Amino acid sequence: MTNLLVPFSDSHGGNRKNLRKIPFSNVVITRTRNYFLGRKWQAVDIQVASWFIFVHLLALFAPFTFTWDAFWIAFVGYLVTGMLGMTLSYHRLLSHHSLKLPKLLEYIFVYFGVLALQGDPIFWVSIHRYHHKFVDSDNDTHSPINGLWFSYAGWFFDNEYLVEKYQERNNVEDLKNQTFYIFIQKTYMCHLLGCGAVLYARGGFSYVVWGMV
Repeated sequence: MTNLLVPFSDSHGGNRKNLRKIPFSNVVITRTRNYFLGRKWQAVDIQVASWFIFVHLLALFAPFTFTWDAFWIAFVGYLVTGMLGMTLSYHRLLSHHSLKLPKLLEYIFVYFGVLALQGDPIFWVSIHRYHHKFVDSDNDTHSPINGLWFSYAGWFFDNEYLVEKYQERNNVEDLKNQTFYIFIQKTYMCHLLGCGAVLYARGGFSYVVWGMV
């Protein structure tokens, strides 16, 4: 994959005005990456892209599968997986160590986060810790200097970039030392598919659409 670094002094005479900015911000795009064409797609990139497309296609069925039961599944799911799972456990508890919980409660809340479809805890926490350590710089996992699309979503279709930057993932040793997190990492997709199966068994396709998307 082509990865171009554009120093101010070489191509632009040190003049930042010649560089593109992300709209409505002061962030200057100094690097470009091939997002779709002209790049090598690894198997994991195809898997992630396929899941991304599947989830968004599923969302198109939402207006046609609405029921109040499905709506409340979505609302409760947001509170459980989004607020308790992602905001409290993945973010504040694991990434920043802002609080402590008894281990059983920690694992329960983290498991809620697993069902939020945002990656296993080791992956998510590692990415987020690197992001805060190198925020908005070349070493930021989803740095805006690579462009708006890359910082928003392009980075997680680009495993080569993540391996190139963070092959060792040595900033999550606290999680790697716990059997629970290793187990979740190795069986991550099984939990998502299992969640979908339970939702379908309880309320059919409508529950899958509103409960997972």
